Amino acid sequence: MSTEAPRLRAAGTTPLRVGSIVRWVPITIGVVVAVVPFLWMLSVSFRTEADVFANPGSLLPGAWTLHGYIGVWEQLPFLRLVLNTVVFAGVTTILTLVLDSLCAYALARLRFRGRNVAFVLVIATLMVPFQVTLIPVFIELFHLGWLNTYQGLIIPRATSAFGIFLLRQSFLTIPAELDEAARIDGAGHLRIYARVILPLSKPALATVGLLNFMALWNDLLWPLIVTSDAEMRTLPAGLTLFGGAHVTDHAVLLAGATISLLPLAVAFFLAQRFFVEGVATTGMK
Repeated sequence: MSTEAPRLRAAGTTPLRVGSIVRWVPITIGVVVAVVPFLWMLSVSFRTEADVFANPGSLLPGAWTLHGYIGVWEQLPFLRLVLNTVVFAGVTTILTLVLDSLCAYALARLRFRGRNVAFVLVIATLMVPFQVTLIPVFIELFHLGWLNTYQGLIIPRATSAFGIFLLRQSFLTIPAELDEAARIDGAGHLRIYARVILPLSKPALATVGLLNFMALWNDLLWPLIVTSDAEMRTLPAGLTLFGGAHVTDHAVLLAGATISLLPLAVAFFLAQRFFVEGVATTGMK
């Protein structure tokens, strides 16, 4: 018996190790596919053009240089582009959270005729590509005189069907008894929404806010269409000034892209706990 037990344990560890290896192989491949492009981008931002074309596949610069980061400040109105991006992404995200949560509260908590039809229509808009509505919205902004303005950038993006759906599903998981208790204390719908629903939905709000902020910060098409003045462009749209008829300076272009990723990394780090919790719990009902 004393010699049989170690043999059984040794035999049992082989399938376990094989299973662990099998699980880690796709994870490793996924990490490599996701991380290597960012490492290459960071590497090119510290390289010269001659070094990039001499060995484009290398992840380490042959000669380190800050030419790319200096060029971002010298060749672009960088601070203005960052300010425009912060205003566009920040204000739009705040408006999205307010409007989407109000709509989601109505769809989740209020009883009115046509509520389900309204929810289906909201979900149906997810199937309509943004490019389909781009020209009509552009024409409306032209007639309103909102091209090259902050309101033209922000107002058409101030709501999100996905945000309404996600928040509605989160609100449905909150017990209705809390609403009834608040009504006994004399609270109306706005007070229930502000004092009961929103505090209990922080993970879902953080999820919607983070996803919207990331999408808006990286948005290229919409700011590129709505703005033609370099002083009103956001950072992704401003980086396109290095393309076109001019020779692309890869170091400057990717240095700007690297800098633009830093706020997203900070935002995700700060909201990571709420983001993971919101993804794990939203839609359970």
